[in-house]
Amino acid sequence: MSRTINRVELLGRVGSDPELRQTQGGTAVVQLRLATDRRRENGKDETDWHTVVCWAKQAEAVAEYVRKGERVYVSGRLQQQSWETDAGERRSRTEIHASEVIFLGSGNGNGNGRSTGSEGDQPF
Repeated sequence: MSRTINRVELLGRVGSDPELRQTQGGTAVVQLRLATDRRRENGKDETDWHTVVCWAKQAEAVAEYVRKGERVYVSGRLQQQSWETDAGERRSRTEIHASEVIFLGSGNGNGNGRSTGSEGDQPF
């Protein structure tokens, strides 16, 4: 059996304040929209948006300490989800399920450098 790796690292800015919610089983979950920039051949930056999912105590910490515009470092794994709409259309999305989030603050040198680790992946 060959070994595979599913690991992602992102450093970007949060697009909106995280909203803490609970699964039906009572587990805390937060979804972040994270913006990263990349330079195009014409010299202009283009923004990519990523959905980051945090669970349990990590989700609670992110909801408490992270705000729109702040820089965060995220490491985790990619997870693909697909479904069919009521109209019969196939949809899919790719999320980053965070194993670590480091809060870097506003980018003006005042970041607190706090870090969260996951307590294992929790299903919705």
